[in-house]
Amino acid sequence: MLDALKDIPFSTIFLFFLSAALSLATSLTSRLLTNREQMTAWNKEIAAWRSDSLKATRTGDKKLLAKVKNQERHIMQLQSKIMMQSMKTSFLWFIPFLLLWYMLLGPLYMNAGAVAYLPWIPPNSPLPLPLFLWYLLCSFMSSTLINKALGVTPGATE
Repeated sequence: MLDALKDIPFSTIFLFFLSAALSLATSLTSRLLTNREQMTAWNKEIAAWRSDSLKATRTGDKKLLAKVKNQERHIMQLQSKIMMQSMKTSFLWFIPFLLLWYMLLGPLYMNAGAVAYLPWIPPNSPLPLPLFLWYLLCSFMSSTLINKALGVTPGATE
């Protein structure tokens, strides 16, 4: 099994599915731990405040500018709450990710070299990707698709 993981075609597919599975797990955790309705309400309130702030700055409306300035502290608190809601998942998964990298992926692929190739970059020869870059590419792609499918996209308003 360990020798099979070092085989480039198998390791390419293995790392792709591993990153997709981890993305799915973190997205499901995020969906379960965050109150989406509350986040949406907070994001709408912040968007309205930003709109008023921009309008006050452009028009020079002193009354609107005073109102916006008065609400600034509340908006900062909402932004902080949103940040904490989105960080819950990160705090929960940080140690398991470190253990995965340290115990499984590190020893297997420490000196493996390329685990995947991008055939179209550069045009004449394939671009070799080491473990970390391939995992990062797969993770970004799969997390973007999974977050979109589950409606967990951070900062999005409905």
